[in-house]
Amino acid sequence: MNHDAFIVPPNSKISLRKNYDPAYKTQFHEKTDAATKLQADIERLANYQNILYAQNTNALLIIFQAMDAAGKDSTIKHVMSGVNPQGCQVFSFKGPSDEELDHDYLWRTTRALPERGRIGIFNRSYYEEVLVVRVHPEILAKQQLPQLPQGNQIWKQRFEEINNFEKYLVNNGVIILKFFLNVSKSEQKKRFLDRIDSPEKHWKFSANDVKERAFWDDYMRAYEEVFNHTSTECAPWYIIPADRKWFTRLVVADIICTKLQNLNLQYPTVTEEHKQQLLQAKSILEQED
Repeated sequence: MNHDAFIVPPNSKISLRKNYDPAYKTQFHEKTDAATKLQADIERLANYQNILYAQNTNALLIIFQAMDAAGKDSTIKHVMSGVNPQGCQVFSFKGPSDEELDHDYLWRTTRALPERGRIGIFNRSYYEEVLVVRVHPEILAKQQLPQLPQGNQIWKQRFEEINNFEKYLVNNGVIILKFFLNVSKSEQKKRFLDRIDSPEKHWKFSANDVKERAFWDDYMRAYEEVFNHTSTECAPWYIIPADRKWFTRLVVADIICTKLQNLNLQYPTVTEEHKQQLLQAKSILEQED
């Protein structure tokens, strides 16, 4: 699969409305067309994760950002369904706690970074600090910050800090994949109504979801600013069509597998001494009654 249709080119200015179609589905026309490939990629991912864990050199950080009801939870659930839980961690970041507000805005996510050999998944992330906080600037007043830069300088400063932070992580072996699940406003409405009409989905719905929907255009502008300033060579953004959940999962799985494949992962080689120890252990075991 060609990923060029989904990536945000570094140093570019994109428009979500003009450049990225939430209903795009490339050569796949039906859910059944993609099922076989998705299952194959789930198995590939499980194999790559085993080698990543054994090699214990790199870590993979996967960041999901999206509007409500775009399918972040279900994408994580399906794509990572074959992964060994011992080698994968998922963190969801909602409003910061009092303890987290007593630290810099990167602190709480830095504590959750994956160790070498592991896959870490951020369901929302430090990007909330240039998204929801930008749409609702009154949140800044609660962050106990020193004197703020004037105007839009606070956001430019944070874009620079985030880019430097991600470059630091990549330089130290953390591979970063950033996905924005691009759901349309009409599809979000449909999913909200489905949650309201289905008793088993009531727990997923919050009255605040509809309130935030009123800021849709503000969020789209904030997201475009994020993509235009933080899609870099070392950590580009991928904008994934999200109106069809089956296609979202297919693309995300393919990108993750391709990234891990390109790492040329290898199981660790053992020393000659270790090989001799294995042979001795085998001999002892074979001589047991």
